[in-house]
Amino acid sequence: MRKRMIAGNWKMNKTYSEGVVLAQGLADELADGTGDVDVVVCPPAVDLKGVSEVIEQASAPFALGAQNVYWEESGAYTGETAPNMLEAVGATYCIIGHSERRDYFGETDEDVNKKAKALMAHGIVPISCCGESLEVREAGKHVEFVVDQIKKDTEGLEITDPSKYVIAYEPIWAIGTGKTATADDAQEVCGAIRATLVEVFGEEVASGIRVLYGGSAKPENIAGFLEKEDVDGALVGGASLKADSFAAMVKSAMA
Repeated sequence: MRKRMIAGNWKMNKTYSEGVVLAQGLADELADGTGDVDVVVCPPAVDLKGVSEVIEQASAPFALGAQNVYWEESGAYTGETAPNMLEAVGATYCIIGHSERRDYFGETDEDVNKKAKALMAHGIVPISCCGESLEVREAGKHVEFVVDQIKKDTEGLEITDPSKYVIAYEPIWAIGTGKTATADDAQEVCGAIRATLVEVFGEEVASGIRVLYGGSAKPENIAGFLEKEDVDGALVGGASLKADSFAAMVKSAMA
């Protein structure tokens, strides 16, 4: 049985002090625990240390994640962050391959694959994103497109513990637009992702890898997605910037 996961991607929001306040608010909202649901918050890099301290001091029931990483251990890579740097501030998860990184910064499937390998070498769990544009969906090639992403992003990965690798399916046309894929849309693609993982890793590992839905996920619609067989949680954007709305999504997943 796969544990559900609700992960919050703060994107480029919240200063250091604002991040501390939000993390403390979330710790208060979830003071009674999160049951059998894994919860992750992914603040901007400059907020990681502050949020890490809140988690430690409040014994908060959520883990710390980053939003990006570089695959080299150190060196002349101005502006980048190495896996051991994330490890040192307590990050145990890291988003890679988000559509905004792919679209605005030219991140490729090859890059995503390298990042996954670098993170896993340091015991950090990748939350590896995939998803299609509106153009691809309207052409009816969305499943084919995402399956190809999964095959490239997982090439050469060695996974023995399926809880140590997470996939987030985010239809690009539904991110921050207010448009949301239906639960059936999500299941169609998440089911195809699962079938691809079986091809790549075998049934035992594939059945344990969590596949999240992302794309305007919010308290009002999360329950419908979680009813689907191959949707194991959500990667949440805007709704993760308020402690009460994010906590409400966690509590929906606990139900």
